[in-house]
Amino acid sequence: MSFPHVRNVVCDGFVELIKAKYPDVEVVAGVATGAIAHGMLVADRMSLPFIYVRSAPKSHGLSNQIEGDYKPGQKVVVIEDLISTGMSSLAAVEALKNAGCNVLGLVAIFTYQFNQATQGFSKAGVEFSTLSNYTELIETAIESGYVKPDQLELLNSWRENPEVWGE
Repeated sequence: MSFPHVRNVVCDGFVELIKAKYPDVEVVAGVATGAIAHGMLVADRMSLPFIYVRSAPKSHGLSNQIEGDYKPGQKVVVIEDLISTGMSSLAAVEALKNAGCNVLGLVAIFTYQFNQATQGFSKAGVEFSTLSNYTELIETAIESGYVKPDQLELLNSWRENPEVWGE
């Protein structure tokens, strides 16, 4: 968020992806807290309303889990920063569905491509797309020389079983 050029690349990527995959979107929802800023930027760029979803309802006031103006039945695209296990992303989607929103899909900056996330999204019937992923990151790191080809097995091993490595 501190680097305007990078921020704009991410925002432009989200806008292009959403326009291509979800042209009927009516509301942009950010997942708290990491995707609030990105979601707000995208909603502003697309001239759409913005809401955000907390991990749990507030413990005071109106006890809202979803903040902002939305109506049941509205078509929502959820924005997330990072998908690791997918649990927080899917919890936000579930909260929106429980509130009567029609969740078209979820877009994120990055995914580690963990099987748990892929299976979770599939089981929930939620489509997700990302601007980048672990495979692309490693390929770019190898091409640039940041990662050596002999380190690839270790990196792939971590992605396949991060619990062993203390994720």
